[in-house]
Amino acid sequence: MSGTFRPHGVWTALTTPFSTDRQVDYESLRRLIEFQVREGVDGVLPCGTTGESPTLSWQEHDAVIDASVRAVEGRAGVLAGAGSNNTEEAIRATTQANEAGATAVLLVDCYYNGPSSLELRTEYYERILENVPDIPIVPYVIPGRSGCALSAADLAILHLNDPKRVPAVKQATGSLERMRLDRQLAGPALSILSGDDDLTLAMMRDDEIRASGVVSVVSNIVPAAIASLVRAQVADDAEEIERLALALAPLLKMVTCSVTAVRTLPNGQSVEVTDRFRNPVPVKTMMAGLGMLSSTKRPPLGRMSPTAVAQCREALREVHAADPGILGPIEEAFDVRIDQRLGDDARWSALAR
Repeated sequence: MSGTFRPHGVWTALTTPFSTDRQVDYESLRRLIEFQVREGVDGVLPCGTTGESPTLSWQEHDAVIDASVRAVEGRAGVLAGAGSNNTEEAIRATTQANEAGATAVLLVDCYYNGPSSLELRTEYYERILENVPDIPIVPYVIPGRSGCALSAADLAILHLNDPKRVPAVKQATGSLERMRLDRQLAGPALSILSGDDDLTLAMMRDDEIRASGVVSVVSNIVPAAIASLVRAQVADDAEEIERLALALAPLLKMVTCSVTAVRTLPNGQSVEVTDRFRNPVPVKTMMAGLGMLSSTKRPPLGRMSPTAVAQCREALREVHAADPGILGPIEEAFDVRIDQRLGDDARWSALAR
């Protein structure tokens, strides 16, 4: 394990760059991590949902975590994604992350096979704690993707039994009431990290939640701005909070992009549908448009519709118009010009299906 785990501030849920032949692009990953560290994030999270972990082989998974630890060089924390819906796989991944030097591991609730909260605690989290005793774990509660949820009571048991081993939770239930119950049952020592960029301020401001930071998707693009927003909230700098929150609002809304479309059936009938492009598709599309990495994703994730790409582009334009300094750091780090990128119609059209 590398360093002491301090679950506060901004932890970037890293995208995994791929080359055009869908292989992991380790040089682009190194460059992205260097950008994050230099712009002041507290830590990075490789191999989470944003990193397309479901499509990484375990060999790639281990290699990405190892590459992330080496790129960070002790300058920030590394919260390694190590969760699975198979406890033995999660034990193996946690062991590997520990040996690689990760600061802590993030363990998502077991997706698809739908264990009860009791089973999650006893047959998953507690087994990992027992088998890999040298690294802190962070439960990740996200029922919208996992189809199950570690309860506030079972989270409290894990934390209170060993606060140093289970010091934090990544909360992505979307329910402030659930988060208040987490705080009530677990007490003041549990760190609650926001798993939803657009709820971070509400979670930090709520006296019954008192979130300590965010695992952010948007900070892939604007790490310094998200870090400044969180630090302004800690400092209770109302003027800076209002300025940054207003400027960043269009981007925070784009973690998921929903657009209405029409499908024409083979019999000629037209049906209106909603296409919901979820993380990491919008953020990777925006990063590609800005010249930060390739737009390549692994199936089943793919290109967005032209309407959705246009929404991503417009969100970036609004942010840049409100404060050019927010996207400005990208220029030096990735050798691009923001105005030129945002104005290139052909480039954005090429990102759509």
